[in-house]
Amino acid sequence: MSATADHAEERTNPAARLGFEPGQVVQEIGYDDDVDMDLREGIESVIGQDLVDEDYDDVADVVLLWFRDEDGDLTDALVDAIGFLEDGGMIWLLTPKTGRDGYVEPSDVNDAAQTAGLSPAKSISVAKDWSGTRLSASRR
Repeated sequence: MSATADHAEERTNPAARLGFEPGQVVQEIGYDDDVDMDLREGIESVIGQDLVDEDYDDVADVVLLWFRDEDGDLTDALVDAIGFLEDGGMIWLLTPKTGRDGYVEPSDVNDAAQTAGLSPAKSISVAKDWSGTRLSASRR
């Protein structure tokens, strides 16, 4: 595929710029009727298979965690998500954008990630109503 085609795919499929790769196992946690279906379908298109759900009984390469302010304790959710990951895996934490129901303060994301032993990257827009933060295990 040409560089131009790669950039076109990134514009039409937001999942392409999030670093997903064919063959990855992506476990989705926190699915509800407010999730962005285009993003989900885009991820499935990139990885070439369906997302697995919370009942998946093996490790995943990536955990896709949809989290809203009313969903409970973010640190606990992140610690639980780490348990689902393959060594070297990552978590994409998806939270509602500013002004949307369930908005989570960026400082709360950073605090929870650091408490859980994760290193947060900068949040980016991943869908109309959702921001994403890529979290990786801190190297100690």
